[in-house]
Amino acid sequence: MKNKYLFLLLATIISSCQQNTGNLQQKVDSLQKALQQYTDEAALTQQRLQRFDTLDFDFYSHQQWDSLSISHAQDIVVTYPDGSQTKGLPDHIKQLEPLFTFAPDTKIKEHPVRFGSGNWTCVIGVMTGTFSKPMSMGDGKTMAPTGKSFRLSMCTVGHWEHGKMKEEMLFWDNASMMQQIGEGK
Repeated sequence: MKNKYLFLLLATIISSCQQNTGNLQQKVDSLQKALQQYTDEAALTQQRLQRFDTLDFDFYSHQQWDSLSISHAQDIVVTYPDGSQTKGLPDHIKQLEPLFTFAPDTKIKEHPVRFGSGNWTCVIGVMTGTFSKPMSMGDGKTMAPTGKSFRLSMCTVGHWEHGKMKEEMLFWDNASMMQQIGEGK
């Protein structure tokens, strides 16, 4: 009789261990799936941030406007520091060009802060340039160049869909730039 109870106890323990092994395997599988999703998202974020580096350091800094289509959707909506918006890549490019008419050496060479989550990325860059050509003030009026340089922190927040930015928000201090080039109060 004692052996019978011992046998039942052993059978119960073995059965319980087998059930726990099944539950444990489900937990391991679930954790592996979550880790893979995290790893995939981190890799995608890094790819987008690398694209941002190329966008600013190469395409923007060298005015390679045709290359913006690599990172920007054709129907991108861009919000600028003054709150204005453009819709579509051609209008975005038209909005970027005037800065280069009075500061043709404008560049972004560094992104000291860069991160992302899901379909969003954010970079803080440093934009530099020199007010070396006349600045159009509208109505045929221009502002004479001062030869002074500017150095601004700027931030770009991007919302990505299908490998391209669908929405972009740009932030920098226009008043600081005007002060630095000798035209602000």
